[in-house]
Amino acid sequence: MKFDQKEIGQGVLDLGIEKDAEINGIGMGVLSDGTPYLNQRGLAALCGVQNAHIGTISSQWNEADPKPRIQSIKAILSKIGLEFPAAHVEVPHNGVVHYCYPAEVCLAILEYYAFDAGANCQPEARDNFRILAGTKLREMIYSQVGYDPTGRNRFDKWHERLALNYQSAPRGFFSVFNEAETLIYEMIVAGAPVDEKNVIDISIGRHWSKFWDENGFNERFGDRNKFPHRYPDSHPQSKSNPQEAWCYPLDSLGAYREWLQDHYIGGGKFRAYITEKAKKGAITPSIAQLTITAIETPQISGY
Repeated sequence: MKFDQKEIGQGVLDLGIEKDAEINGIGMGVLSDGTPYLNQRGLAALCGVQNAHIGTISSQWNEADPKPRIQSIKAILSKIGLEFPAAHVEVPHNGVVHYCYPAEVCLAILEYYAFDAGANCQPEARDNFRILAGTKLREMIYSQVGYDPTGRNRFDKWHERLALNYQSAPRGFFSVFNEAETLIYEMIVAGAPVDEKNVIDISIGRHWSKFWDENGFNERFGDRNKFPHRYPDSHPQSKSNPQEAWCYPLDSLGAYREWLQDHYIGGGKFRAYITEKAKKGAITPSIAQLTITAIETPQISGY
């Protein structure tokens, strides 16, 4: 399997860090596409070598006349059908560029220092390779940073918000959050994370509120109202709980749903929101495109 240059070599453009942690001095994490990684210092510690040695492997990875060490590491990867255009991915996170070495590359480098480095073989590398060979490194990273690769937990943060707010709008009114359920569900199924970084109902609410005012809907449907909306503890927004949000007369529900289809989705506002999130690294470009396609595609053939 050959990993695309755009996927690996230009990770700084396409990927973010989904989860990260430092465990016993070993920096590790999971990229936004699900790739588990070690940072340069963590990989060096596992191999029992200086950090600079791992950096040298990266800098020599694509030399025209590859060093024996690089040939050996690439040969290890080739035996399991893998080819990487770069040893690491550079990913900006919290204002710092992180050097992320995919788990498969880490294992190949670890195996090299365990058995193939001649006089430079390291006992730490041999011991760690025996513990982490196969899928063990990947599983260890997922476990340590609290990442679920099966996606079973992808609905959890949305469900937490639902549990706090599903009956919060007063009788006779609806809330944008509750009315966004189908859209949010389709986003999650398409692979988009719906969490503290991606709160689509805020975007919908702002645009709908503006449309409401511009069209004088107070006179047509009656006054809208405010109600307390709460975020779960897993969201940093919870620090300012409860937050006031608009709720709207039920008589305007049909107008809202038409607006959501024709203006918010059909008018490109949803696409703009997802595209901006992709630019900020909250959603990977590939998932962003899948999400836009899923939401913008008519659900009934011919309409």
